[in-house]
Amino acid sequence: MAGTAVLSLALTACGSDNSSEGSASDNPSSTGSDSSSSSDNFTNDKCSGGQTSANALRVGGILPLTGNLAFLGPPEVAGVGLAVSDINAAGGVDGAKACHDIQDSGDSTDMSVSTSSAGTLVANKPSIVVGAASSSVSLNVVDTFADNKIVEVSPANTAVDLSGYSPYYFRTAPPDGIQGNALGTLISTDGYQKVAFLVFNDTYGTGLRNAVQQTVESSGGECVYGCKGDGDEFPAGQTTFSSEVGAALASKPDAIVVLAFDETKQIVPELASQGWDMSKTYFSDGNTADYSDTFEAGTLEGAQGTIPGADPDRTFKDRLSGWAEKGEGKALTDFAYGAESYDATILAALAAVKGGATDPETIQKNYAAVSGATDGEECKTYADCVKLLEDGKEIRYAGPSGIGPINDKNDPSSAFIGIYTFNGDNKNELTNSVEGSS
Repeated sequence: MAGTAVLSLALTACGSDNSSEGSASDNPSSTGSDSSSSSDNFTNDKCSGGQTSANALRVGGILPLTGNLAFLGPPEVAGVGLAVSDINAAGGVDGAKACHDIQDSGDSTDMSVSTSSAGTLVANKPSIVVGAASSSVSLNVVDTFADNKIVEVSPANTAVDLSGYSPYYFRTAPPDGIQGNALGTLISTDGYQKVAFLVFNDTYGTGLRNAVQQTVESSGGECVYGCKGDGDEFPAGQTTFSSEVGAALASKPDAIVVLAFDETKQIVPELASQGWDMSKTYFSDGNTADYSDTFEAGTLEGAQGTIPGADPDRTFKDRLSGWAEKGEGKALTDFAYGAESYDATILAALAAVKGGATDPETIQKNYAAVSGATDGEECKTYADCVKLLEDGKEIRYAGPSGIGPINDKNDPSSAFIGIYTFNGDNKNELTNSVEGSS
């Protein structure tokens, strides 16, 4: 976590013991029914060839439609689509329509997918690009967008390496310093002192491992396997883990942290088969997901994980899933980073309104300001925020993601980290929330 700011954490109960679908009363950051001012007559506003940043708010997307993070694709696509629908329902951006153009990011095992998609997006002249989900994928394309002066806003990147990377790179998810501190604090609070890591050799994985390890050690614990500098990381995409699991268990840990993506589906059965108590296992946003159709019932019961972001209220989740049914033909089963994708898009539209144009440079200059960096008046919907801007006021858009104003590194200045516990059906349920600031 070298180079990151000191974190301040406050623990507050905000979840339900039997559902990850929190209500407004469950979550102190919840925005209630104000998550949008438009009706539920959703529109699926895909971009036409004639719409560019010169005459529309063209929202590009470089999101995981395939690959080991594809489970994050549907809520992120829905977040963008719903935001565009709400923007148009409120009159667009000074009369200009908004539209979306979603391209596949793939994953870090095949960077040619994101390279190709980035080229397509640049050629289409977007106002903003939302994505990628993977930090490694963003590191592959961030220079392409920055060199073309196109704003990229990730709803899910957490790698510390991306903080302040470029004036054209922003994110609505908190950096790993905050999640790592929360996860490490959770492990230490649970009473575990000897921690092993099963982590893939990816910018996201190693960066988060370093942050968790530092927090555990600062609480008097120790890392016994998979530690920083030991070289025990496995390559992304690996499919067998008997040797790694055996080595981790040989170190006699009190707890094991699994930092991986789709590899988790092979790691968990291996841990179980070698006799590990799965209730002493911890996950992060890359693999804290619903495994009810993947593992035998009870496999993950008692295990815990973290996902950055506030758990949005039921109204917003219903609207997000409603748009997904219309736009993608299927309701959502996972909501991770849907709110962050929505807010990334709404902030871009508000920046365009404030600056009086839909081109990327105008959005880049005004993005932090409309998030509250200039101490503006709080507003919770696109329509309400536009009214304040038209009255010449500074604003602070407070959307369903619950993030604080964008700071000087283009990161959220504060954010919530959800703590989830797996039930007997291997479903992750929100049980607590940690608010961290940097």
